[in-house]
Amino acid sequence: MGFLVKLFFLISTVLIGYAIHQLLQVPPLPQLEDVWWGPRDATKEDTSIKPFKINVSDEVLKDLKLRLQQARPFVPPLEGVQHQYGLNTNLLKKFVDYWLTKYDWREREKFLNQFPQYKVSVQGLQLHYLHVKPKNPGNLKVYPLLILHGWPGSVREFYEIIPLLTTPQKGRDFVFEVIAPSLPGYGFSEAAVKPGLSALHVAVLFKNFMKRLGFDKYYLQGGDWGGVIVQHMSVLYPERVLGVHSNMCFVNTRLSNLKTFIGSFIPQLVVDKEHAHLMYPLSEKFANILLESGYLHLQATKPDTVGVGLNDSPVGLAAYILEKFITWTNPDWKNYIDGKLTERFDYTKLLDNIMIYWVTNSITTSVRLYSETFNKAHFSLGVDQNPINVPSACARFKHELVYQSTCILSEKFKNLVHVSDLDGGHFAAFEVPNVLANDIYDSVAKMIEFGKTANKK
Repeated sequence: MGFLVKLFFLISTVLIGYAIHQLLQVPPLPQLEDVWWGPRDATKEDTSIKPFKINVSDEVLKDLKLRLQQARPFVPPLEGVQHQYGLNTNLLKKFVDYWLTKYDWREREKFLNQFPQYKVSVQGLQLHYLHVKPKNPGNLKVYPLLILHGWPGSVREFYEIIPLLTTPQKGRDFVFEVIAPSLPGYGFSEAAVKPGLSALHVAVLFKNFMKRLGFDKYYLQGGDWGGVIVQHMSVLYPERVLGVHSNMCFVNTRLSNLKTFIGSFIPQLVVDKEHAHLMYPLSEKFANILLESGYLHLQATKPDTVGVGLNDSPVGLAAYILEKFITWTNPDWKNYIDGKLTERFDYTKLLDNIMIYWVTNSITTSVRLYSETFNKAHFSLGVDQNPINVPSACARFKHELVYQSTCILSEKFKNLVHVSDLDGGHFAAFEVPNVLANDIYDSVAKMIEFGKTANKK
């Protein structure tokens, strides 16, 4: 009997050891090729940088006005319902009336053209981007900052934060040169003509994009898809990334998931008492994710089907996008008839973003990013399990869809120099540009000091 007990413990120890080994195993980095995504002949690619101005034809605007005027009558909301069933059509009617009677696209074109814009071909795709250099930097160091948006956003989110990042700030010995591209298939950037352009391949694309612009080393910043892409770039190309800042840091390693699960029984093991309610109970948080992620499943499985309706109806497109700016900015806003939209935004800014999707015919190509990323081929590459070793910073906004503790974040971000908890929601650059800009400056200052210390060692 004693022999059997010893054998049992030996086998158990081996199995536990194997399980721990598998838990901590880091897969090799995938070798990703520079895939040609465009419709033109690869041997004839024009790699020159060309200035760009937004100039939408009168025909597109006339067609839009006609579609808005001829929209079918809205189905009235249920009694006593605000936005719990989706966007309230009473608010939508008010928004569409503003669109028809007060919004002036020609004036907004002038606003959107205030920053230098360009297009350049990378891996067969004509990519649109803003490139804003600081005025009168004097003796300050100027650091290139690639800043990436997500869905359902656009480069419009950055128009208020760009002047803050490119203007010398009191007490700072550096300032930024901002490069803000439209993601491929979004806005004025060309879309892929073949399947497979996942967030990971977009990371490859933007590495080559920055190289084409002449930047060997740079800082990264992103939220939503931008946050995902800058994490991938930091994993794949640490020799090029001076530091990464994200307002949507997310860790999906085996060990982090185990820690999150254990924390549901003993929260203090993974999160401080002050923020425990943002992570637990898991059942409540998971229910909220289900509530807010119906769009994700649709876009990850049938992007072209949902794209047809959104691309054909400006009213439908507005409803689909506006709902996110309510519940993702603050989930409690769905309980107010006005959605509290004008508390952090205004109708003109929100319409600028919607119009970029409409006039470029890009809603379908934008949502394909979900289908290309949420699939077996992408997850099998295992990049989520690889650590980020470059200096990193995570800005956790109070109403972001998912909260992860510093204990969890440290599983992936091995040199996490700055973590902040800030008031705001998912669209931080658009919503609270001053708050996000200050956090970026604070983070990069710490990254610089981290680099100096590391070099001394």
